[in-house]
Amino acid sequence: MSVDLILDKLNEQAGNISPIGATVKFVLDEHSVYVDGTGDKNIVSSDDKEADCVITTSMDTFTKLKNGELNPMMAVMTGKIKIKGDMGIAMKLQSLLS
Repeated sequence: MSVDLILDKLNEQAGNISPIGATVKFVLDEHSVYVDGTGDKNIVSSDDKEADCVITTSMDTFTKLKNGELNPMMAVMTGKIKIKGDMGIAMKLQSLLS
């Protein structure tokens, strides 16, 4: 899955859920995907800004998460995903990724 396709899919999903009330940055290999949910809607971009929660993983792992092929908790426990910042925000992201 390309970063452009990920941006499109997250943008589509972000419009269907309530604002997450925080900022999140996904670092996918050398790409950044930034979600700003502090306003009245979630905004997804390729900005590389500071965020309340930073989730680092590979494009392959992210694709498996998005497709439901990988359990997020197992991915964290096995080191495939690294989370910095507010863990509570990371827990809210299930609706954004499904």
